[in-house]
Amino acid sequence: MLLHKTPVCILLLPSRPSLPHSQLHNSRLSRVSVITPLKCLQMNGRGVDSEGREFNNAEEMWREEVGDGDPLKKSHWYSQGVGYWQGVEATVDGVLGGYGHVNEPDIKGSEAFLNCVLAERFPDAGRGRRLVALDCGSGIGRITKNLLIRYFNEVDLLEPVSHFLDTARRNLAPENLMVTEEYKAVNFFCVPLQEFTPEAERYDIIWVQWCIGHLSDDDFVSFFKRAKAGLKPGGLFVLKENIARSGFVLDKEDKSITRSDLYFKQLFNQCGLHIYKMKDQKGFPDELFAVKMYALATELPKRVNSSRSKKHVNRPAIIK
Repeated sequence: MLLHKTPVCILLLPSRPSLPHSQLHNSRLSRVSVITPLKCLQMNGRGVDSEGREFNNAEEMWREEVGDGDPLKKSHWYSQGVGYWQGVEATVDGVLGGYGHVNEPDIKGSEAFLNCVLAERFPDAGRGRRLVALDCGSGIGRITKNLLIRYFNEVDLLEPVSHFLDTARRNLAPENLMVTEEYKAVNFFCVPLQEFTPEAERYDIIWVQWCIGHLSDDDFVSFFKRAKAGLKPGGLFVLKENIARSGFVLDKEDKSITRSDLYFKQLFNQCGLHIYKMKDQKGFPDELFAVKMYALATELPKRVNSSRSKKHVNRPAIIK
């Protein structure tokens, strides 16, 4: 299910983490053509879960966790994930797994990335255009309130945990915002990510942060393929997630997976998405997983033509 936007912490067995640890154990770990998903992902190498069990590949792990075409088993995976977050308090510290202090560097890094994307993607950085965003895994509205509402005239929130979404409604009420009436939260969807289909061509940016790890690979691909239709022409996805050094890390308690950069890129390929821009998050504690931001386009990024010929690039020239 779409479960909440939090970094996942993996400590050594068998304790439950709250935010991402970089590795379980150094020896165990190393989160456009159509390719059969699970066969492709065998290339990602071994994975490990929070109880210390090793998997030879992602296919083995998913077969055990969600079954092979077993809707009941997959439904149980998602209900366990939502159930975990239903027991978490609706505060910044709660949704960030006790690491509320990463909120500031997180928003700072995201804002720099968003500014760069808007400046490159939209004429005059989107000024003069009525911008609309979707905040996936919105939780209590942390990202919408601290970032998106300042750049987008309308923001819709998507969150399956009802008490998080109730808090978001209160946090984003006009009297609690420091923006003009031209900027507002509009729709609050209490729907799981894997069941959501957006309105056609509504969004300039679909922001997906710290929630996609709760989706199985097939639902990951299915979501992005459906969500493409929700983008306006020229619109983008922004995915911000924890990154495993290689393979994957499965959190057995909240039912989420941290994928490697390679794993993500293979899934993007299956979704028919192209990396427009990518950047590492800075300023997080060392014990946490690395975090990357990906801006994803539905078409191949346009190349910028250089006015200089190839033979003169990066070579000394004679002063005449």
